[in-house]
Amino acid sequence: MTVPQPDVTVVIGAYEAMPYLVECLASVQAQTLGPGRIEVIAVDDGSTDGTGEYLEEFAGRAPMPVTVIRQENSGGPSGPRNVGLGKAAGRYVFFLDADDRLGPEALERMVAMADRNATDVVLGRVEGVNRKAPQSMWGRTLDRTDVFSSNIKFTLSAQKLFRRSLLERHGMRFDESLWTGEDALFTMEAYLRADGVSVLADHTCYYLVGREDGKHVTKSGSYTLRFDSARALMRLIAEMVPAGPQRDMLMVRPFLVTLLPQFGPKYLKDSDEVRRTKFDLAKPLMETYWTDGVARSLKVNERLRLHLVAAGRPELLKDVLEFMRAKKQPAAVLERKGRRVYLAYPHFRDGSAAVPDAVYLAEPREARGVPGHREDRVDTLLRRVARRARRVMPSREAGPGGRRAAA
Repeated sequence: MTVPQPDVTVVIGAYEAMPYLVECLASVQAQTLGPGRIEVIAVDDGSTDGTGEYLEEFAGRAPMPVTVIRQENSGGPSGPRNVGLGKAAGRYVFFLDADDRLGPEALERMVAMADRNATDVVLGRVEGVNRKAPQSMWGRTLDRTDVFSSNIKFTLSAQKLFRRSLLERHGMRFDESLWTGEDALFTMEAYLRADGVSVLADHTCYYLVGREDGKHVTKSGSYTLRFDSARALMRLIAEMVPAGPQRDMLMVRPFLVTLLPQFGPKYLKDSDEVRRTKFDLAKPLMETYWTDGVARSLKVNERLRLHLVAAGRPELLKDVLEFMRAKKQPAAVLERKGRRVYLAYPHFRDGSAAVPDAVYLAEPREARGVPGHREDRVDTLLRRVARRARRVMPSREAGPGGRRAAA
């Protein structure tokens, strides 16, 4: 008798996951998608706290088929996920962290959305429990979009529904050489290769749980690993997207989320040696990937800091960070009858610093709240045209999943 193919393989990589694993597995068992339509591949990555034993106990009583694999510790989440993906038989794969849990009806709703819209990736709304969760992409449910027409580039964690044929066709696996950010690399590649992405924003599908013991992979690792992560993601984007506005749009993500925090308030507490190393690690990334298009997409304080990193000016960066740490607000300098706004952070129009005025120029969205600012009618018109273009791009221009842009 032929066993029907499951709709979803839930891959759970688990390391020292007790007691969080109890609620995680309970959330899988409570799914409304029929148990015959789900399989679970759970990989215990060398736990010593009873995680492996609890997985085996769950496998013995679960209504759906559960395969438990126990292995030596691999040191990170990529290995267990790859092992689980290699064993998966479902039409779709969902990567569930053992600390977290699924929302009610999550798998049923995500599978239905993917089937209805023939999309390769589905993002279900995420809520944080004792930790922050991404928010900017949940404005509305989108049946079919792509990474260029929405805010999904700001959620690159692996906890999404992926069509397995997409992953197998392109031989996609998690990069086991990366100790952090491996999911960002995997998910961005999936977005770029996908024949459409769906966003399910009106139902919580995933609860991102902050561990009380602080043992969460995203908090671990030295600062050098963050540079490794940024470098890998920037390289992937450059390889898959031609130079131009769309590449710049995606590059904002690694610059803003991964690189910029290395030159935030923590930088003031770093030793001189660490500061020098951070500038050395950033230099090739800035030389290769930092463009005017990326810079224009950032707020003034973000753009200024990265400009000073690119220019190799640590002494000026320190002044800016101390200004920010003191929670000072920069004076607004209005020109052209209020249509141009500069935010006068340290070294604005300081001849000895020689930082270009353009670095301090507030883009329309940042200038909007400044008293006396008057929007340029041309800028307003361009924004309206851009919004209209984004609304029609997924169906008329980009084709399925934005493949034309990613080719």
